[in-house]
This record gives sequence, structure tokens and C-alpha cells, in this order.
Amino acid sequence: MHDIKLIRKNSDFFTKKLSERNAKIDIKFLLDLDQKNRILIQEKEKLEQEKKIISKNKDKSQFKRSKEASLEIDKLNKEQIKIKNEIESLLSTLPNLALEDVPVGVNETKNKEIDKIGEIPKFDFKPLSHDQIGKKLNQMDFDIASKTSGARFVFLKNHLALLERAISNFMLDVHTKEFGYNEISPPLIVNQNAMFGTGQLPKFESDQFEIKLDDENSRKFLIPTAEVILTNVARETFLKKEELPLRLVASTACFRKEAGSYGKDTKGMIRQHQFYKVELVSIVEPNKSLEELERMTNCAQEILKRLNLHYRVILLSTGDMGFSAEKTYDLEVWIPSENKYREISSCSTCGQFQARRIKARYKNDKNETDFLATLNGSGLAVGRTLIAVMENYQQKDGSIVIPEALRPYMHNQKRIG
Repeated sequence: MHDIKLIRKNSDFFTKKLSERNAKIDIKFLLDLDQKNRILIQEKEKLEQEKKIISKNKDKSQFKRSKEASLEIDKLNKEQIKIKNEIESLLSTLPNLALEDVPVGVNETKNKEIDKIGEIPKFDFKPLSHDQIGKKLNQMDFDIASKTSGARFVFLKNHLALLERAISNFMLDVHTKEFGYNEISPPLIVNQNAMFGTGQLPKFESDQFEIKLDDENSRKFLIPTAEVILTNVARETFLKKEELPLRLVASTACFRKEAGSYGKDTKGMIRQHQFYKVELVSIVEPNKSLEELERMTNCAQEILKRLNLHYRVILLSTGDMGFSAEKTYDLEVWIPSENKYREISSCSTCGQFQARRIKARYKNDKNETDFLATLNGSGLAVGRTLIAVMENYQQKDGSIVIPEALRPYMHNQKRIG
């Protein structure tokens, strides 16, 4: 969330940067509201001061004026709260500003390829899709899921269920034992304040699964990503410098309506309402955020390297980044059956944008109170890693060779099928 004081001081800069994010906002209208708000505050303060003077003097002839002032204050207060809420409502829908090295573009066409790692596997047969492989093995069932839960769900069975769990455990072990992330097993249900804090609300409400609990006044949601719950660990806290960086990791189910993807990727496991993901979150000093982004992205890449999967690194454009991000790297893994790359991780720095929304603060080097910086990234999406392993390690006979890194998590099994 942006500070209205900063917008006031740098209105031309914000107008330019928000237009790069395709945000439709009338900055002049926002600033006019801000000016009205400040005038109303000044008028209230003036009347409150007048009341204080009357109260001190104890002049009975002025009591009528005191009552009139009280009524005026009440009226101004209601008007000021209304305008303040309107300002906050407008601010809450504005995306983060992109950093200067982020390519400017309306959509993904302006994304920039940074690197390609590994080699595209060659097959002496036509590679099958993951759902075809899973069906042949009788270990991936979309029909039962459709009967029990509806479209965009799946039942994994036997060795594929074990492989999914193995992938998740492998990722957690690497991130905790080697990269210093602290594992969290968090709730999968959050309140609306937590969703607002990371930017899912109010703008992306249509993509969220809201649940209803008896005798609950506040709204509750299933997490769309563990980023929400892990970032809110720092909510309304005052961290000490020696506690930073705070690095957290969780493997959780994630839930999304995929409201904007009607008819898109309906086959297989590419786009599900429920999927598993290992999520990385870092809370750092603002001047360390870019350094931490590179580190986080490297941590996510290491998983792909150890699984020997071909992938590329993409720097997202201003029009393709997430709402809260100021800079994002996507990792895209090669999917043989589609003959193209698919996103498997997205690592972003959000700067102080989310920290302002959740009031996560610390004391900087000047001993001044300042907001922290937050980062998040997939380390990796478990379902898409499963897809990539199945397709890239498939054999002509329909079996799947298990990558060496995963075998200790598969009871030293070398092959499925």
C-alpha cells in the first residue's frame, strides 16, 4: 500500500509509474480528496481548541457556543471519516510500483529472458502428457475427483501420491538444511485482514475461496498461497535488526478459483483449484531486498538443477507482475508434451508495500522507525514439479525414471511402472 504523503510529494512520478502498471487512477482526484481531508482535520482541531479554551475559562455565557462547536465537530468528523475511507479504498486498489530495471509492457510479451539452464530432453518416441502417463499407470484419476469435488481436482494414487510427497519433502529438506529457512506448519484458513495485508483483497476477491464458520463475525478464506499466512507472521510486529533476515518456508495446499482462466488449461493438473506448493518468504531490511531476491531465486533454481530439469529464468514486465510485487523473476520449466515452458516458480520482492499494509516495522541504522521489506517465492510448485518429472523422465514403455535426488524419499525406488 502506498503512503499518501509520498504521492502528495511525488505526484508526477506516481502517475508515470502507476500507468506502467496499467493502473487506472485519477491522481488529481485522489489528491483533491487528500486536501479536503486535511482541511477537515484542521477545522476540527480549531474547534476542539476553541472548546478547550471555553472549558478552561468556565464562562457560562460561552456554554451555548461550546455545544454548537460540539455539533460542528461531530459533523466534520463524520465527513472526514467518509473521505478518509474513500482515500484508503482508492489506495488499497493501487498496485506496487515497479523498480527501474523492470521492463515496461502491457503484458507478458515484454518479459525478458535472463538465462536458460540445462538441455531440452530428446526422445526417440512421441512424449505423452502427464495425464496420459498417469492414466496408463492407473495412478491419476480425474473422473473420481470430478464426482466427489468437481472439475479441476485430481486423485493421485500409489506411487504418484508417494512421488508428490517425496517432491515436497525433498524441497523442504533443501530449503531448511542448506538454505536456512525455518519450516512452519501454518493454518490454511486466514481472516480478511491477512488477505488484505498481502494484497489478495480487495482487488482479487473473485479468485478466493471464502468459507463460512458458525458464530464468526469476520470473513475467513482458504489460503491461495502460503505467502499470505507466512508474510502475516510479521503482522503488527516490531522486529529487532538482529532478528533479520527472517526466512520462512511451508509446504501447504493452496486454493484458487482460477476465476480469470475459464476454458484455459482444463486438461490435466496444470491449473487446479487445489494444489500443493512449497513457499518461501523473507522479511528483511529494505536495503537488503534486492540482494535477498537474487538469493531466493537461486534457492528455487537449485531444486530444478538437482532434479536435472531444463528451465529458463524470466524477468517479468510491469504488466505481468503480481499486484504487490516491485520486481519478479519467473522460473519456467520445460514441458515436453506441450513443447513449451511453464511457470513453476515466481520469486518477488514487494519492498515495503505489504509491510505498510500489515504494519511490520523495525528500527533502522538511524534508530528511526521504518517499515520492513517482504519477499515471497515458490520453492517450487509441487504439482507442476510432479508434471515436469513425469514428462521429462518418461520412458518408451510408459514408465517413469525417478530422479536420483528423489530416490531417498521414494524408499530408494528407481522407477514407477
